[in-house]
Amino acid sequence: MARNGRGATLNTASTRFNLPQREADGDWLDEREAIDGAPPPVRTSVGVLTPRTILSYNRSPDIGFDRSINPYNGCEHGCIYCFARPSHAYHDLSPGLDFETRLFAKPDAPAVLRAELAKPGYRPRPIAFGTNTDPYQPIEAEWRIARACIEVLAECRHPLTITTKSDRVTRDLDLLAPMAAEGLASVAISVTSLDPAVARTLEPRAPHPRKRLAAISALTAAGVPCFVSIAPVIPAITDGEIEYILEQAAAAGACGAFFLPVRLPWEVAPLFRAWLDTHFPDRAEKVMAIIRSLRGGRVNDHDFFTRMQGSGPWAELLRTRFRIAVRRFGLDQRRPPLRCDRFRPPRGPQGELFD
Repeated sequence: MARNGRGATLNTASTRFNLPQREADGDWLDEREAIDGAPPPVRTSVGVLTPRTILSYNRSPDIGFDRSINPYNGCEHGCIYCFARPSHAYHDLSPGLDFETRLFAKPDAPAVLRAELAKPGYRPRPIAFGTNTDPYQPIEAEWRIARACIEVLAECRHPLTITTKSDRVTRDLDLLAPMAAEGLASVAISVTSLDPAVARTLEPRAPHPRKRLAAISALTAAGVPCFVSIAPVIPAITDGEIEYILEQAAAAGACGAFFLPVRLPWEVAPLFRAWLDTHFPDRAEKVMAIIRSLRGGRVNDHDFFTRMQGSGPWAELLRTRFRIAVRRFGLDQRRPPLRCDRFRPPRGPQGELFD
């Protein structure tokens, strides 16, 4: 059943890690939905994590970065297709509603980051924000962990990239604009649909798509290279908007674009299917059939390269349309890579004595 302001319609626990299923305790609140005829509201809670490291490294040959920072676990935006949802099972929580309502913040992240950058063997390469959960989801307004991490990187002249669905990123232009002037920062704004009705169910707590286009304009005006990310493209629901999104993003000042076809790993697949049955029952079977055609007969493809691009006629059609539209709207200009040669390790507590 759909819940106002939430993406997932289910909250089943993961079984991949042999975690126990949570059962009702017999309290009358367990029967509230049946009594009231509507699901009770689900409030957001935030716990605290104290990780020993904050930089996550990967060696995936089809990903354009080798290290990332995630200030938060879980994401209140509630995007139903989010491939990070299964990670909530590590907390013995559901990838469904728990993922978007029971969040975790990492307030020690800036201090841990500073310590990692100060290690003698550290070699800089761009650090990616927003690769798992959105660094500018609503709780960033209070916790400001992403900003504090960016402050450390600005001090060290360390390159970074940000991917977000939120116009809240513009609140940090005082940090990002000077970094971009030195070739140290770029931002990608994710726009999946410009249809408010679709966006409201697909990404229920993410900012309005027009606010995201406004963020592209603000970033561009401040000199920050800004890309538009159409990720994911959902066949028979959002694929018809590819050209329109690119046109509007180009008009807003975007300097480039990329897209990814939807992928449904692990517990995301049943959550997505339940969402389809709730919001698009007239085309649910068609959507799933096209997704399987994109993924070699499966709902997800774990193989390098094809997992990001898809395969088959549908994938080729999407790539062709995207390539033509990008060229048409001038979003195919190459930009120099971010600079790593300006990095200077952070100073210690007494570093100023030796300046």
